[in-house]
Amino acid sequence: MTFDCPRKWQDSPSAIHALLFDLDGTLVDSAPDLAGAANEMRLSRGLAALPLETLRPLVGTGARGMLEVALQMTPAHSDYEASRSEFLDRYEARMARETQLFDQVLELLSGLRLAGIPWGIVTNKAERFALPLTRELGLDEAAFAVIGGDTTAHAKPHPAPLLEAAKRGGIDPQRCVYIGDDERDIIAGRAAGMGTVAAGWGYLGNGKPIEAWNADIILSSPSGILKLLGLA
Repeated sequence: MTFDCPRKWQDSPSAIHALLFDLDGTLVDSAPDLAGAANEMRLSRGLAALPLETLRPLVGTGARGMLEVALQMTPAHSDYEASRSEFLDRYEARMARETQLFDQVLELLSGLRLAGIPWGIVTNKAERFALPLTRELGLDEAAFAVIGGDTTAHAKPHPAPLLEAAKRGGIDPQRCVYIGDDERDIIAGRAAGMGTVAAGWGYLGNGKPIEAWNADIILSSPSGILKLLGLA
């Protein structure tokens, strides 16, 4: 199920009634804590910590990507499930230690509030982590929905989580824009019939270049969203 947003919403920003954001790499920089959990595992095994910049691009791939880089361990390894559980437990214990909002995100969310534009969060992070982290960072009260990777039967790039968020907000999906830093965010947004923005300030992964994701727009900073909507 894929189709284009039915209008050039960029040329008519007043047609947008809500924004939906990915979490990691879009609203928050969680790389230090995800990388920290991976490096804790390395240190416990007598290995040296890896530089943050080595681990940072793989943040969007979650535990699988972290374990592959940190321990050269794939799901085929006999100890993978135990190591994955260890990683998640270590991350849960420190997930708000160094994680913070990206620069300009507070200003962006304040601008949306003043303009009366509702916004929500759709992440592939399990609710076990997404709900307490958004509470810790003060995002949960302002967001009309926080949808995790296990809130619906499917995670992104399936459109189900985005459609669930729109449903909870009582908003027509075709009047939403989804903003994320991974190609699967753009795939999910297009499949849901939403406008799409690629967050060029995020992690971006090691796959296709951002220009090949087929997003409606690529922005280099969160402040660009306010400009796009005519609010700055």
